[in-house]
Amino acid sequence: MKSTSYYPVIMTGDVGGTAGFYCAHFGFKALFESNWYVHLQSAEKEHVALAILDGSHETIPALARGKVSGLLLNFEVADVDAIYAACRNAGLPILREILDEDFGQRHFITADPNGVLIDIITPIPPTAEFASMYDASALPG
Repeated sequence: MKSTSYYPVIMTGDVGGTAGFYCAHFGFKALFESNWYVHLQSAEKEHVALAILDGSHETIPALARGKVSGLLLNFEVADVDAIYAACRNAGLPILREILDEDFGQRHFITADPNGVLIDIITPIPPTAEFASMYDASALPG
């Protein structure tokens, strides 16, 4: 399969509120808006997209309708400390405080209004133990 695009779709009962959250706090803009679906694109990177969908919409098979659960979105950023400060100042929940991980990330975790976890990450050099597990092309420069 040759994909031309890939993006997660968050099913929710509050399409407008969820879309507004990602626009206000994570730099997205709406490319398409309806009362049941909003397609968001990063204002900084056009290949970064996210969609918000009314979980009760008829396009979803009846047995799968509802809202999202068990989802973690990872956003890699240049300056995790700046995003951490902005999220804290905005009153977003901080579910995991900012820290450096031996496997090569400086990150923190917050959540959207639906409980979707959002992991904000800046890659850092991993310890030697973890560096050996990476393909050389995946290691930060």
